Amino acid sequence: MELLKQTEILREHLEYLRDLFEHSDPPDNVKDRSFFEKVKAGTTPIFELTATWEEDALKLVKEKRLTVHPQQITSTKENMELLLMHSYYKDARRKRYMELYNSVVYIYDQLIRDL
Repeated sequence: MELLKQTEILREHLEYLRDLFEHSDPPDNVKDRSFFEKVKAGTTPIFELTATWEEDALKLVKEKRLTVHPQQITSTKENMELLLMHSYYKDARRKRYMELYNSVVYIYDQLIRDL
């Protein structure tokens, strides 16, 4: 799958995660096995896509086809992973969550413009 399509899909997941963070209730028990299974099923495909996205984006950065630095790509991957977990477990303050969210959106939008 090409990087533009990957980025657009991740951008859509990001909107879903923000909605989940803002409108769902935190789990009653974070150690609940069924909740863990639900989170795992919902996040595994996104984690895998994020890893693939990072590899593909870093290749294009090395080829000088993107106007971002390699560290921005790596940080965006890490921030996306944090957002995945914070969206389900609600263990971050809203301000921190939105800082992560905005930094990821900025890089995704930058890549979409570049591509």
